[in-house]
Amino acid sequence: MVLCGTKNGSYMESLEEPFEAPLFLRVYISKRMESMGAHLSAYTSREHTAYYMKTLAKDLPKAVELLAEVVQSSSLSEADIELQRSVVLRELEEVQGSLQDVCLDVLHATAFQGTPLGHSVIGPSANARTLTRNDLVEYINSHYKAPRMVLATAGGVNHDELVGLAKQHFSGVSFEYEGDAVPVLSPCRFTGSEIRMRDDAMPLAHIAIAVEGAGVASPDIVPLMVANSIIGSYDITFGGGKAVTPKIVRDVCSKYIYDKCPAVSAVGPIEQVPDYNRMRSAMYWLRF
Repeated sequence: MVLCGTKNGSYMESLEEPFEAPLFLRVYISKRMESMGAHLSAYTSREHTAYYMKTLAKDLPKAVELLAEVVQSSSLSEADIELQRSVVLRELEEVQGSLQDVCLDVLHATAFQGTPLGHSVIGPSANARTLTRNDLVEYINSHYKAPRMVLATAGGVNHDELVGLAKQHFSGVSFEYEGDAVPVLSPCRFTGSEIRMRDDAMPLAHIAIAVEGAGVASPDIVPLMVANSIIGSYDITFGGGKAVTPKIVRDVCSKYIYDKCPAVSAVGPIEQVPDYNRMRSAMYWLRF
């Protein structure tokens, strides 16, 4: 597997930028992958974008070449973009039609209100309808810079060969930004709050609740991940090995969940969902 990732996502983009650009690039390049019998996919999170493919080891040079084309000077024409626009819009409709995804997007919007982390990963569908080739080129030139990119492989790959291919195909990636275009990360904050979208015509209610967790560099992140996998069924008799003991999990849960202000989102027939202040008061009674 070959992966090329860039440090950009909805967190680093404004609402006017083409969030859907990776979708257009993926759909375009996937047509050329079919002849290789390879599989290409891409995803965008709030903090990074990744393009990755699965292919035979002998096709590594072609795979790296295609990935380099995606993240540098894609040969997309206006005609190509128009052909793929309907495909991208259909994918966006599928995502927006998933109430579970909508509920989680709304949760981020209220939990990180007023900050870039509150942006949806897919962005406004209006962007996809008006996106042009110049928008894509500007997006690539602004965000796809060498200091923010990683090229990685797994499987039957020779490291020296990969290094040579990287030098051959990625040496043209710029290290510099034009003028004052260097991205500055905006500070983000978690806000205990709620947002409700009531629609009694829906068959199911979708409700999400979250509290502020630990960062990836925090020593508490692993115990929190363990707690996340067993929440609701945790018991003192559960083992966790020497590194993550039941006591550590309980202590971390008490630190991050007990008596904290949650963020809540609710979509659908939610008349019976308790008042936010009642939920906030109930956080005091959580015991681990």
